[in-house]
Amino acid sequence: MLDWLLETLFPIMPGVQNSTSPSKLWVDPRFADDFGLVGVGGDLEPERLLLAYRQGIFPMYEEGEPICWWSPNPRAIFELHGLRVSRRLARTIRSGKFRVTMDRCFTEVMIGCADRREGTWITREIIEAYTRLHQLGYAHSVEVWSEGRLVGGVYGVAIGGFFSGESMFHRVRDASKVALFYLFEHLLRRGFNLFDTQILNDHTAALGAVTIPRREYLARLREALKMPVSFGPTPLNQPEPINPPVPERV
Repeated sequence: MLDWLLETLFPIMPGVQNSTSPSKLWVDPRFADDFGLVGVGGDLEPERLLLAYRQGIFPMYEEGEPICWWSPNPRAIFELHGLRVSRRLARTIRSGKFRVTMDRCFTEVMIGCADRREGTWITREIIEAYTRLHQLGYAHSVEVWSEGRLVGGVYGVAIGGFFSGESMFHRVRDASKVALFYLFEHLLRRGFNLFDTQILNDHTAALGAVTIPRREYLARLREALKMPVSFGPTPLNQPEPINPPVPERV
């Protein structure tokens, strides 16, 4: 996916930086090219990942390619009161056909997100790196179950009042949307104020995602990171589903 970009742009892009040093983050969103590429190389150690997210940067690359770091302009976000829930989806949520948990099986959710016919940027290295973030309390998942089987979920990174939604999946219709709904309700209850979805696509746009200029995003990120809120505590390993009220949304 990125071969042509690296071969074409990297040799002539002095702003795109490269580093193999694990001790210091080298990327800076001010250096992003027109595609949002900021840096190439480095590692996925927790310190580097957390520093990247705090600067508005995230990794994305395919198996066998170097780690690429991105800060797109414009940036896609969800306003936390802006998730579009159709009447049909609201009926599905109220029906109780799904059971919802949080942080029950984080790695399994990532594996579900990586299982795509068209290929994926969620490499084995990414799964291992974000599982470490989960173990440190910075990455979280929402799981959706049907008849005891994991049928959908979403995962992301939380720092202060900022949440970066990384990916979601479904094996049954609407399961990923149900996961996203419960995630939004949880973040609102916890006092979060910024939900980053990184790059806009047709699916997230249909759910209410919008784009804002990178400068505005970085300003909002700085404010969100200062907020004295956290994702937890979450109802870990409890048999009861999470059941917040479902508002009527169109």
